[in-house]
Amino acid sequence: MVAIVTDHPSPTAVSPPAGALPVCVAALYHFTPFEDCAAVRERLLEACHELGIRGILLVAREGINGTIAGSDDAIGQILAVIRALPGCAGLDVKYSRAPALPFHRMKVRIKREIVTMGVTGLDPRRDVGHYVPPEDWNALISDPDTIVIDTRNDYEVAIGTFRGAIDPGTSSFREFPQWFRDRREALVQEGRKPKIAMFCTGGIRCEKATAFVRAEGVEDVFHLQGGILKYLETVPEPQSLWDGECFVFDQRVSVGHGLKPGTFAICHACRTPLSAAERAGPDYEEGVSCPHCRGERTETQRQRYAERERQIQLAERRGTHHLGLPLPASPKGDTKP
Repeated sequence: MVAIVTDHPSPTAVSPPAGALPVCVAALYHFTPFEDCAAVRERLLEACHELGIRGILLVAREGINGTIAGSDDAIGQILAVIRALPGCAGLDVKYSRAPALPFHRMKVRIKREIVTMGVTGLDPRRDVGHYVPPEDWNALISDPDTIVIDTRNDYEVAIGTFRGAIDPGTSSFREFPQWFRDRREALVQEGRKPKIAMFCTGGIRCEKATAFVRAEGVEDVFHLQGGILKYLETVPEPQSLWDGECFVFDQRVSVGHGLKPGTFAICHACRTPLSAAERAGPDYEEGVSCPHCRGERTETQRQRYAERERQIQLAERRGTHHLGLPLPASPKGDTKP
């Protein structure tokens, strides 16, 4: 059995806010070298199952990344287990709340990278850019000399981003290095002094993106500490420069200011986030199709989706989860904070 350590309880495990939603959601990542990823995976999977936690954790030789959900006490205990892993004492965690568990299973997977960029030789622990806390972010991105880049994927940017940010239009983080190399000259010319500020959901993609950009020879590189999630939690909405909602890789689909659950839903056919207006349109059929995929699916596929949706509804009426319910993700299967 895995020993459940309690030396480092989560703040939410001690005192959740009055009237808070019942489920604690923890988004986390940490770059640290793991020698035995299989042993780390086994320890985490056993502990999560014992504590009734659901979600996904990715383990690689470069560290750990993921989002998990459970009771406040369970999250506090599993974070203590993670912080006891080699080099993880300084683990950074972003908390939010949900009305129910936003995951159906618990998965711990071993990967080559905890966020896949596909560029060898990068070390975010050594080459990371300048961290900018949320309270200082507005001043940085309001500077006309600052080039602001959203490092997330196109379907994430579509539902919300910072005012004036450049959307690379990438469908996968793997495409970011080539996009930057193709645009580098034009980007540098946009600012009188090359100064690049980047952001992502929780910070992990920016850790790699800033390391990459610095390796490309740009020194003045900044990124939002704690990512969009920390900004939405910290900066009051009247002072916010964020427009829209923030996509998250779980059944909540999106969150807004104060990390309140958002208004988007997921298309169970193509896994694209959908606004209320899109769901009200003629091309939307719950579980079967949406404006993004209506013309791309065969009648056989739509019939299969309709049967799956029927089974999902039956499971909900029984008070259980249908394991065929797809989690929000891109068509390429990205699952990163």
